[in-house]
Amino acid sequence: MPISPSRAAAFDVLMRIEMTDAYASELLHSSRFANLSPSDHALLTELVMGVLRWRSTLDGVIAGHSSTALARTDLEVLTALRLGAYQLLFLDRIPARAAINESVELTKRAHKRSATGMVNAVLRKISELGRQSSQLVPRSAHPDWLVERWSENYGIDKAAAICEYDQRPPMPVVRITDSAIVKELEQSGIGIEAAGLLAKAYRITAGDITTAKAFRDRRLNIQDEASQLVALLVGEGKSILDCCAAPGGKTRIIADRNPNAKIVALELHPHRAALLRELVHEPRVQVMAADVRAIPLRKTFERVLVDAPCSGTGTLARNPEIKWRLKPDDLTRIQQYQTEILRSAMQFVSAGGRLVYSTCSLEPEENEDVIKRALASDSSFTVMDCRTELEKLQASGELTDIDTSSLLTGLYLRTIPGVHRCDGFFAAILEKR
Repeated sequence: MPISPSRAAAFDVLMRIEMTDAYASELLHSSRFANLSPSDHALLTELVMGVLRWRSTLDGVIAGHSSTALARTDLEVLTALRLGAYQLLFLDRIPARAAINESVELTKRAHKRSATGMVNAVLRKISELGRQSSQLVPRSAHPDWLVERWSENYGIDKAAAICEYDQRPPMPVVRITDSAIVKELEQSGIGIEAAGLLAKAYRITAGDITTAKAFRDRRLNIQDEASQLVALLVGEGKSILDCCAAPGGKTRIIADRNPNAKIVALELHPHRAALLRELVHEPRVQVMAADVRAIPLRKTFERVLVDAPCSGTGTLARNPEIKWRLKPDDLTRIQQYQTEILRSAMQFVSAGGRLVYSTCSLEPEENEDVIKRALASDSSFTVMDCRTELEKLQASGELTDIDTSSLLTGLYLRTIPGVHRCDGFFAAILEKR
C-alpha cells in the first residue's frame, strides 16, 4: 500500500525534530515540501503540529494498549504509532483504516518490519475505543514541571488557561499600516478581523495569507501581537540599536516608526542576518552579523532593543516541540547567556537613552531575575514603569482602549497566553541616567 505524501512527510519531519534541534515551523515551510498540493501540505501541518501538541496524551494512550514499554520502543516505531493514534483520536475525517495501514507502512519504510504487527495491533485497539480513549489520560499535554511552576507563579486558573491556549492552533496575525491592504486582502478572499490589542494588528481568520500578493511583495509579514507591542515600546529616537534582531519583524516596525533614524540591527548567525536584510530591505538599516556580547561598535544609541534568546515558553501554541525539549536546568544556563547579552547592550545606551529588554518566556528566571542581575552590576540604570509607555501608545492610537493594567506585572509588561489572545511576552524598560 502506498504512503500518502503528507503522512510520509509528517513522519520525516517528526523524526528530524526528535533527533535534532530543528523547529517544526521552519521545516514545514522548507522548499523540500514546496511541491505538495495545498491539501497535502495542510494535512502535513495538521499531523506534525497535532502530534507535537498532544504528544504526552498520545503516549499515554499508546502505553495503555501496548505490551512494550515506550522507553523500549524504537523512535521510528513510536513516531508511526503517534501519527496513527493522533488521526484516530483527533481527526474525525480520517478513516481508521487509512490511519492504521499507513502507520504500518511507515514502520516498514523505516526498516522496522518486525514491529509492524505490534503497530497494527496497538492502533486497532485504540480505534475500537475511538476518540473517547483520549479522555483516559490528562489532557493538559504539558510536562508536569512546567504546569507546576506556572501554577505557582501565575495561579492555577491562569496556568490552566495557558495550557488550553497552547493546544489550539493560533490564527496568524499581521501588522497593516495601509488601509488599502486590508481591502486588497478581503477582495482576494482572505478573511481578516481586528486582532483586538493593537489598532494596526489583524488576525487572519480564513485563507492562506502566505499566498496573498501583499505578503509575497513583503508589504506585510506574520507577527504575533505581543511581539509587535514590544517593538512599539522602543519608541522614537535618532539612533537605534536592535540586538538579536532576526527574523526582523521588530526591526521593521522600529524602522517604520522612525523614518529619520539610523538603525543598526545585529544578528549572531550570518544566514539569519541575510534573511533579516531581505525582510527589512531599508538602506538606513545597517544589518551586521555579530555577537551582542562583543559588539563591534564605538558609539552609543538613544534607543536599544534586546529581544533576548530564551526558552520560548510563551510561544508553545506555535512551537509545541519546545515543551518536550526544555528541562528545568536549562533555565539557569539560558539566564546566564541573557545576562551577558543585556550587560553588554547596556554599555551602548547614551545618557538619557532607553533600553527595552524582552523575551517570549513565561519564566521569571529569564525576565525579572535577569533585570535584577544586570542592574546589580550597573547602577546608572533605573527601571521605568511600562504603564507610562502603554498609555502613550494608547493616546497615539497604536494601542486599543484595553485596560493597560491587564498587560502589567508591577513595572513590567507581561502578556499571558490564554489570558490574552497572543504569545506570552515580557518586557522591561531601562533608562540610563
